[in-house]
Amino acid sequence: MKVEPLSIDIVGLVGACSYALDCIEAELVNVKNKHGKRVAYISVRMAEYWSIKSDALQDLAMCALLHDNALTQYISEELQNHSDVYIKNNLSEEKKHLHCIYGEKNISKLPFKTDVSNAILYHHEHADGTGPFQKTWREIPLFARIIHLADMIDIIGNSKDFNGQRWNFICQYLSKNKDRLFDSECVNAFRHAFTKESFMCLSDDSFETNLWGIIPRKKQVFDWETCKNVADFFANIIDYKSSFTSRHSVGVAEKASLLANYMGFNTINTQKMYLAGALHDIGKMAIGNEILEKPDKLTDDEFSKMKNHAGYTYRILSDVDDFEEIRDWAAFHHEKLNGKGYPFGKTADELNEPERIMACIDIYQALTEDRPYKKGLSHEKTCDILDDMAQKGFIDSTISNKLREFFNII
Repeated sequence: MKVEPLSIDIVGLVGACSYALDCIEAELVNVKNKHGKRVAYISVRMAEYWSIKSDALQDLAMCALLHDNALTQYISEELQNHSDVYIKNNLSEEKKHLHCIYGEKNISKLPFKTDVSNAILYHHEHADGTGPFQKTWREIPLFARIIHLADMIDIIGNSKDFNGQRWNFICQYLSKNKDRLFDSECVNAFRHAFTKESFMCLSDDSFETNLWGIIPRKKQVFDWETCKNVADFFANIIDYKSSFTSRHSVGVAEKASLLANYMGFNTINTQKMYLAGALHDIGKMAIGNEILEKPDKLTDDEFSKMKNHAGYTYRILSDVDDFEEIRDWAAFHHEKLNGKGYPFGKTADELNEPERIMACIDIYQALTEDRPYKKGLSHEKTCDILDDMAQKGFIDSTISNKLREFFNII
């Protein structure tokens, strides 16, 4: 069977993911939202100094947006040995370099158009060779050097807000650390790109409009292998958020696409189901782990916050151009046919077949997978629960029957 290519706003999807990553970073080190987008904007403005354009400029923006893509992975692995409080108080340079290693590996299968090798790996290196990998600026790719300076500028700017006093501090900071933390070229590029007035504009949302003006948001056609790599990249970031759901998103993506194919969906919509499944829980990035991993029953307030994750999925994916269909398939996975689901209270008349499939698959995957606090249920027991839910008007009985039939034979 021929697998048709899929058209995706990849830059918009990466930008949406950066918002989700910012939620994690805000939870960990109190960096304000849109950190990734501001780093990307500062980076592409600095790139003017070297006349970086076209594909290379887009790739720089994507690397900047994803420079902290391994943060959830780093936190997850550290939590196996330490508490949340310990991690927040011990983000030393020696430990931070781990997320550079993980992050570099994670982006290796993304569809960059130019060579971005080591852009993530070395984005915490110092010009004088005193960074985690002890590389001097001549050994560090230009993209990594740009992102390193842009990252620090945003962190410093956010510590007091992007005002005139902070601009003066940053100018002094760059002069003091030129050829030590940052190479002269990058310092000159930043001073070439920004004035006090344009720096202060980073405090409002106008910079994001300017970012998308520099980096056009155009849909691009990708083969299915590339699309699957993109989907798995996002699913892994989401699943690292909590040890309770270590492969949940990947499992939902795989099962949703398999069931859709079994039910006669064409190849394009089968691929879209995979993408929607991979992204359905991206909103959980905005929910604190004290709620996601609470061992006891959630309070009414905590459960209300937990329910918001599907709404966050909707909000995050709304920032991707021409992604409404996949967004809805992903975000409506907790809606019920009787209108008592969340967060939108959709009714049967408002829920199409792909959305109904996603709701069933999400429940099936959650019940059958092992988690730290429970053993996964058998296929038969899970299907019995789904049948009971269908009888109560929660989910589609036709789909639950197809699910019982199909996953019993594969």
